[in-house]
Amino acid sequence: MRVLRIDLEYDGTAFFGWTTQPGLRTLQQELTVGLETVLRGPVTLAVAGRTDRGVHASGQVVSAEITSDIVAGRIERGLNALLPEDMKARAVVDASPTFNARHDARSRRYAYRILIGAPSPLRRTQTYYYAYPLDFDAMRAAAALVVGEHDFRAFTPTDTEHVRFERTVSECRWDEVGDELVLTIEADAFLRHMVRSLAGSMLMVGRGSRDVDWFADLLTGQPRSAGGRNLPPRGLTLVSVRY
Repeated sequence: MRVLRIDLEYDGTAFFGWTTQPGLRTLQQELTVGLETVLRGPVTLAVAGRTDRGVHASGQVVSAEITSDIVAGRIERGLNALLPEDMKARAVVDASPTFNARHDARSRRYAYRILIGAPSPLRRTQTYYYAYPLDFDAMRAAAALVVGEHDFRAFTPTDTEHVRFERTVSECRWDEVGDELVLTIEADAFLRHMVRSLAGSMLMVGRGSRDVDWFADLLTGQPRSAGGRNLPPRGLTLVSVRY
């Protein structure tokens, strides 16, 4: 068995997430069809992060088990010729026969972008626009509390397949980047909707409807009903995966 590592970039706006769903346009389905067409045989995929509907990626990683002996460079060219314009392989290389993009990942890094300047039609699918004043210092203080191991059940749906809610966050910070406020967060793994819910709760702190102490309490395993709302998926991007 041969294993490829595929580094993907995509605009998630028109996709119904990663996982194949009958009758819907998904990333897994597009990649599977493209690879099987190039290779003329079946493939088995594993993905580092199963992004939700509307979420983007600049550094998604997929492993593909194949039987073909076509060289990786030719596979990359053929695949990109078949993939749609909103999804492309940045690189296709041979990996260790034991490589699994999901199980071997040590951490994932996401960015959530909030546009705080003038509305931008060109960035409407890549950012969440917020037009009101924010206390950046309070938001940064809240972000600093996220670093470390915490129970994040307040930031994921109550109806969930997760059985363990503890995650270890190695980095969490807000930066002003031009007319955007960008949340960067890296962790060993993420719960469903975790980044969008964290960003939404910190935004509540920033606009003054909640304080930092309230946010700190959420990190002690409070129920989902205690937390803030999820921000829209369009502002979220999977930036990189560490192995």
